[in-house]
Amino acid sequence: MDLGLKDRVYIVTGATRGLGNATARVLADDGARVIITGRDEKRAEAAAAELGPDAVGLAADNADPASAGRLVDAAHERFGRLDGILISVGGPAPGFLADNTDEQWQSAFESVFLGAVRLARAAANVLGEGGVIGFVLSGSVYEPIPGLTVSNGLRPGLAGFAKSLADELGPRGIRVVGVLPARIDTDRVRELDALSGDAEAARAAGEAQIPLRRYGTPEEFGRTAAFLLSPAASYLTGIMVPVDGGSRHGF
Repeated sequence: MDLGLKDRVYIVTGATRGLGNATARVLADDGARVIITGRDEKRAEAAAAELGPDAVGLAADNADPASAGRLVDAAHERFGRLDGILISVGGPAPGFLADNTDEQWQSAFESVFLGAVRLARAAANVLGEGGVIGFVLSGSVYEPIPGLTVSNGLRPGLAGFAKSLADELGPRGIRVVGVLPARIDTDRVRELDALSGDAEAARAAGEAQIPLRRYGTPEEFGRTAAFLLSPAASYLTGIMVPVDGGSRHGF
């Protein structure tokens, strides 16, 4: 299936590893041009080099108010256009109510929530008909995840923002989508499993709760996200797509 990605230009934040990197790889492999970001410039450049000549790696922190405009400008300077953005950021600090400090909440709000709002706003200002804004969210949009109180507090609000944005930008032909990973085999999920004191037991217990009885791979997430960002998904907007092996039991 031709997703129609050739020569289209996307920004993918938080893409030096994990879910963002997997999505950028699928986009690049299908002929798109990508700007990927990470907090470390050398890592961002190295990750872009692995994706090929039509990838650019830039240092950017989603929490930095200047990042959004700088990335949009870079897309036009390097490639002459922007067709979409996937807003991904590392997960907030784990913990329960008593564990998380005001500083952790503030830091997470700046990067996970307000940073995403700024990036979406900057992209919306320049995207034309056929453009797309994607958010990497979490299964916690629908059901809180024990031990991830900060994420549980912020992700549903960001999903609400995304839904509002879909209504607002739809008349301009701009789509807005959310992708909701659950237990995907990334460094982040392995770190969370290790917090239990027995990572193997935690993974086995997690897999037992998934109808497909396994964790997903970053590549499986990347293929789903790339499809949603592509012209092949041109009539999909305002939706939240779980990539979770059936973990969510509601309709």
